[in-house]
Amino acid sequence: MSAQPVHSGSADGPRVPRTIGGISGALRGSRRAQFFAELLEAPQGPELDGVLNAWWGRAMLDTDPDRDHIRAAAEAGTLPTSTMDEVMRRRQEHGVQ
Repeated sequence: MSAQPVHSGSADGPRVPRTIGGISGALRGSRRAQFFAELLEAPQGPELDGVLNAWWGRAMLDTDPDRDHIRAAAEAGTLPTSTMDEVMRRRQEHGVQ
C-alpha cells in the first residue's frame, strides 16, 4: 500500500485522490466523522456516488493552499468577482462550449 500526500496537486491529478481514503485523509476534524456517517448510510449506486462527489469537493476546499487568504478576502469584501457574462465570454474565447 502507498500513501499520497493530500496537499500536493499536479497536472497528473488532484491534490486529493477521489477515493474514500483520500477524502477522509484530507478532511479536517469532525468533518471526517460526518463523511463516514453519510458514507455508511448511502446505498451502492447514485446515492453513494453523490456522497463521494460532495465530500471530495469539500476535501478539495479543505486542502486548498489559498483557503485562508480567499476566506479573508471574501469576508473583507475584496475577493475578485466575475459576472456570468464575463465567464461565458472567456469560455467562448478559449473554445469551450
